[in-house]
Amino acid sequence: MINIKKRLVQSMATIGLSVTLAVTGTLTLAPQQASAATSAQTMGDKIISYGDNYLGRPYRFGASTATTAAFDCSSFTQHVFKHFGIKLPRTSKQQATVGKYVPKSQLKKGDLVFFSTAGSKGKIAHVGIYAGNGKFLNTYGNPQGVTFSNMNSSWWKSHYITARRVL
Repeated sequence: MINIKKRLVQSMATIGLSVTLAVTGTLTLAPQQASAATSAQTMGDKIISYGDNYLGRPYRFGASTATTAAFDCSSFTQHVFKHFGIKLPRTSKQQATVGKYVPKSQLKKGDLVFFSTAGSKGKIAHVGIYAGNGKFLNTYGNPQGVTFSNMNSSWWKSHYITARRVL
């Protein structure tokens, strides 16, 4: 009797799977891929959450990496990623050489985004951390300091250069 019940349950499961496959045309059997994507997203959220603890912290060009009293753009990204065990080079130009290139249309939270500045003549001179929904976390000028900026504003949009994924 137990064998009959066991076979009936197995048959029902097979029929259910067949119907699902026939109706949807898909079968998802890749939990490792899903968990990898979730891990990357979770890490991006953690990076943004940690970085926004410094909102309003003053900007200082050439700020020492030994302090969190003030940051420049690359010392800020370096500090935030170091907290998660990711070592970045010191300058924005150097940081733009690590990780993997990411098209602007495929940015994810935690990606590094790079820009030129008014005085850099189209070359990388600024870095921030993509925060989702067209926003990025960065530090520049006073009184802003560490702040969220809109990548779609005319200024940032016209100075965008590239992005890298280091997660």
